Amino acid sequence: MDREHFDVVIVGAGISGVGAAYHLGAQRPDLRYLVLEEQAGFGGTWITHRYPGIRSDSDLYTFGYRFKPWVGPPIATAAEILRYMEEVIAENGLAPHIRYRHRVSRARWSSAARRWTLEVTDLATGATRSVSAGFLWMCQGYYRHAEGYTPQWPGMADFAGRIVHPQTWPDDLDLAGKRVVVIGSGATAATLVPAIAGTCAHVTMLQRSPTYFVTGRNANALADTLREIGIKEEWIHEIVRRKILFDQATITRRAFSEPEKLRAELLAGVRAYLGDDYDIATHFTPRYLPWRQRIAFIPDGDLFVGIRNGQASVATDEIERFTADGILLRSGRRLPADVIVTATGFNLNVLGDIDFAIDDKALDFADTVTYRGAMFTGIPNMIWVFGYFRASWTLRADLIADFVIRLFAHMRAAGKSVVTPRLRDADRDMRLLPWVDPQNFNPGYLTRGLALLPRQGDRAPWRHTQDYWSERDELPAADLDDGTLVYE
Repeated sequence: MDREHFDVVIVGAGISGVGAAYHLGAQRPDLRYLVLEEQAGFGGTWITHRYPGIRSDSDLYTFGYRFKPWVGPPIATAAEILRYMEEVIAENGLAPHIRYRHRVSRARWSSAARRWTLEVTDLATGATRSVSAGFLWMCQGYYRHAEGYTPQWPGMADFAGRIVHPQTWPDDLDLAGKRVVVIGSGATAATLVPAIAGTCAHVTMLQRSPTYFVTGRNANALADTLREIGIKEEWIHEIVRRKILFDQATITRRAFSEPEKLRAELLAGVRAYLGDDYDIATHFTPRYLPWRQRIAFIPDGDLFVGIRNGQASVATDEIERFTADGILLRSGRRLPADVIVTATGFNLNVLGDIDFAIDDKALDFADTVTYRGAMFTGIPNMIWVFGYFRASWTLRADLIADFVIRLFAHMRAAGKSVVTPRLRDADRDMRLLPWVDPQNFNPGYLTRGLALLPRQGDRAPWRHTQDYWSERDELPAADLDDGTLVYE
């Protein structure tokens, strides 16, 4: 097999991978890097998901990169996000570094050679080659793009219509005049339902339990005002970004200090659209406290507008079985359907489902302990970008990029080429905890796959805090010589 060598290989050309490529090019132009992407183009989530209405559930002032001002509406469509990423690639000369339709199947670390060797398949030709790298920057995300998670319910084979998952939306699916049931209550369902409500005969959002939503205009008044008075877009981006982060920090703090009051405010926002006669207690009052799962933003209340005008409805119940013409619920109610959409989440992906080994020993990712939620004990020269739950994913991608660049400079100054996190003697007896505390944050895809993920410790730097407002100070100040990182 042909072999090429790069200083850094980035796996994935989604929001994290494109950001990593930018930071390498801008901050370390001396390093030779390559981006490998399995899909046919950049974008990750935003090209995988093609269902009607696909949009962000984070504002683009914080989901966008810190280095590239966002000038559109805060909640953006997939097409708008892809145009933004295309500009980042074009403006910074990233395209020559990206190879699309290249799948990484194996990764082998050699301590003797001090490098990773990747087995890479060109999906266009079927040819397989080796690519070696001094450092791996894993930006492949956290879920499998090939297929979403669909539970197996009794009677699914009996249903005479079509069953589709939003992650693999068929191009030939025509919903005109159809009765549609969307199973799920998260951001995907809340996006899809209003998008098709005016097209299909009727759409029902079937949920086992409700989700919290927050409503508002799809505009930012501060940004609009600053534009009116002629402030530069770079300044607007930074000012608005800071204001949004300040507001998000306040809401997150209130979710723990006064959860019942915050709950009441969120439900009042729903009631403002649906009125006092609507059964909000059943359909929009979750069993959990705010922020234990993501709170989906509903721009201009479009989900609730569809319910109010009768084009959409909500059923809160459990599925007994599928029937030939719909779904039978535990309550005995029947939901007629021509199309059933299972907006039921993701299948967790661990390190891109790549077969990893270190010095010929197979890697079990769950046996490792995380260093700051980005590196892992016993795994040399590798970073995994895992973004925030309660803040935009890209905020952490930018922070981790700065950390990696600083780490590279530190190693160069010390004349070292390998870095591996290892527990210090004082850390070996510490209490080990799950990757994420399920009492703190517990979406289905995460709880289903938690046993596959690394653990965290009970003290720094072995914590995976998921707290942007502490990490924005802690990561830039992290002591790279505290004994937790071993250099060779």
